[in-house]
Amino acid sequence: MKLDYKALQPDIETWLESFPEKLSENPLVGQSRATKAFGDALQQYGTYSNIYALFSPGILKRDVLNAYFNEHQWEYSSWYDWVYMANPKDALRPVAVNIPSGSAESFLEAVWAFINLPKDNREEAYKEITQTYDTHKLRDYMQQIRDVAPEDIQGEQLASILVAHKHPAPYYYCDRVTEERLFGHIGVQAIEGTVRSELHLIEPGLIHKANGGVLAIEVAELLEDIKLWKRLKNVIECSELEWSTAKPDSGTAFFYRPEPVPVNLKVILLGSRNEYAQLREYDEDFDHFFPFLADFHGHYATQNEPVAPYFDYLNYVWQIADVLPLSQSGYAGLLKVCARYTDYQQELTLNSVRLLQILREANSCALERQQTEIDKRAIDDALQQQRDREGNLAELSRRSILEQQVRIDTHGEAVGQLNGLTVVTMGGSEFGEPSRITATIHYGDGDIIDIERKSDLSGNIHTKGVMILSAYLANQFARYAPLSVSATVVFEQSYYEVDGDSASLGELCCLMSALANIPLKQSLAITGAVDQFGNVQSIGAVNEKIEGYYALCKERGLNGEQGVIIPVSNKHQLNLNEEVIDAVKQGNFHIYAVAHVEEALEILSSCRADNFFQKVKENTLEDDESGQPIGFWRRLFS
Repeated sequence: MKLDYKALQPDIETWLESFPEKLSENPLVGQSRATKAFGDALQQYGTYSNIYALFSPGILKRDVLNAYFNEHQWEYSSWYDWVYMANPKDALRPVAVNIPSGSAESFLEAVWAFINLPKDNREEAYKEITQTYDTHKLRDYMQQIRDVAPEDIQGEQLASILVAHKHPAPYYYCDRVTEERLFGHIGVQAIEGTVRSELHLIEPGLIHKANGGVLAIEVAELLEDIKLWKRLKNVIECSELEWSTAKPDSGTAFFYRPEPVPVNLKVILLGSRNEYAQLREYDEDFDHFFPFLADFHGHYATQNEPVAPYFDYLNYVWQIADVLPLSQSGYAGLLKVCARYTDYQQELTLNSVRLLQILREANSCALERQQTEIDKRAIDDALQQQRDREGNLAELSRRSILEQQVRIDTHGEAVGQLNGLTVVTMGGSEFGEPSRITATIHYGDGDIIDIERKSDLSGNIHTKGVMILSAYLANQFARYAPLSVSATVVFEQSYYEVDGDSASLGELCCLMSALANIPLKQSLAITGAVDQFGNVQSIGAVNEKIEGYYALCKERGLNGEQGVIIPVSNKHQLNLNEEVIDAVKQGNFHIYAVAHVEEALEILSSCRADNFFQKVKENTLEDDESGQPIGFWRRLFS
């Protein structure tokens, strides 16, 4: 079926009708699945209820976490200040003491005043301290120093504040993961040739600072040193953090062992799906410790969600971009970009970084024309600038075709030849280009010889595709007797590995043309995968493929016959640039969508499918006087 120009892009006007009267900023739009996982996890206490937050590329993690934790908190948060106190019994074993949040300084002043009191006058101060800063560890420590005089304290310091919380953060974020940054560090100093540690040399890590709340950790850097993962797992499992052991050659510092700090944390690992799979494969206990998967995906599905909230997301991106306001046409242009980034007409991207980049570039284009708003023209100019920057390889490829160094016919007819649509990804650039597919036949036993495979230029998926189309031909024409011909198929002037099955529809049509001796239109290019029954299946990069072929036809001159054939299942992924849409509207270029190979053959040959198939049978099989099929080539050479 020939597609109307209106089917070649999303229905943006309908989206604009949902524009809200008042905009807010919301980076969590479309992430209800992930926020539900967060909410479920934050209602649970214990070691085995942590979160793995899976982020699609381009989502600004901090903004997402900030937005969520501004409104939510862990139900079992318990904040304390932590101090290390000198151990009256052993100077190398400082004692970790927790006290109510925000009271560390007043506590140390009270303890210092307490030990400077005569032993007979301490009872009232003892009661006041234990009642004011009432924790189990505090009571234990006060019991130890109840009768200790200042001169009995070993070392140069009575105490050191490890962590003090006057205003605890909603969550803590560890992006640069190192052992010292995550787990803390005990420094050493050399005094008169002796290396030792003291209370003031104990430096907290983010686990200490987040203790009692939520800690988010970037998993990519955590996995660079697997020892860090093992230690983090041990902290979660044991609910305490032991300090790293110094090297034996560090003198008395080797024997310095501060008491481990009890840990009460909700840990969130931030990473990709690949890293999630690595952790699950590497550590069989991973799912036990991180049972909650919060999937922050990159698409907003308008067929399942109302469009209005998406404008709040765009407003959030606009705010951080700090650019001119968008006009109505500017929103229309931006929505087209949002859908193009998803490769689907009914989905809009949640890739904040890419939208941030396009808005800032469009802002520069608007300022150059001294505009006060970003309109559709500014968005289009920014997109064109991106294409110009990345288009060198595409231009070189197209020039080689225009100069006939690479042969691609865009007019006329030929037997056993057509234009397949491919996509080239190289050096950060991705563009579509046509590739000439040819097929020849010869006497044989029905084999399909894939020259790409024979020359080790075929990937596994492409090889599978050729096998599938061979199965289709066998099912269609060789149910009761083998075909008496064999065929070869190849991508002409292809010198790199060919992979993917998106050319299998083109290869099948090319083979059918050779078998039937019926010419195919060279003005049309085709892409699609097929199954063993001839059904056409979807492929990737459909927009890039169409635009690549259109660009070539435009350079040669549009004659009203050129166009492309795509799978009907790819129809909802179409989001073409305005130039292609306009050419289709004017009838200068055509886009056909097919569901079966028979439809493609009829479009390519202007011949009915049943006549096409009859020609194949006549050229490969014929009944003799006994009613048994004999091969065409056997009859020819007998």
